[in-house]
Amino acid sequence: MKQSQINLAPLEKALKSLERAVAQPKDEFSRDSVIQRFEYTFELCWKVLQRWLEADRPLDDTSVRGILRTAATRGLIGNLDLWFEFQRARNLTSHTYNEVTAEEVYAVALKITDPARELLSKLKTGH
Repeated sequence: MKQSQINLAPLEKALKSLERAVAQPKDEFSRDSVIQRFEYTFELCWKVLQRWLEADRPLDDTSVRGILRTAATRGLIGNLDLWFEFQRARNLTSHTYNEVTAEEVYAVALKITDPARELLSKLKTGH
């Protein structure tokens, strides 16, 4: 598959959905909505990155961290440590029944909209 054939619409839709949730006044329900939308937005980010990068050549490391490293090396994402923070928070989302963990993930989720929007822009323009 060529990069130009990769469907970016699901990522764009997920990001818009997350941005709407982030814009809501914070309460328990909006927090949980942000966490869930963060979860699938991050998943779409790295999965789209994987397809995008593999369109050029096979990846040596197809782990999430490997994909993020390659994307950073190729200039698709900046601040690799922040993307690793997103991954760590995503891994915690199954534990958000714990109030402290939910608050931690929520705080990280609030940070993804700008980097994800920047990534989407780069992918739309062919980097």
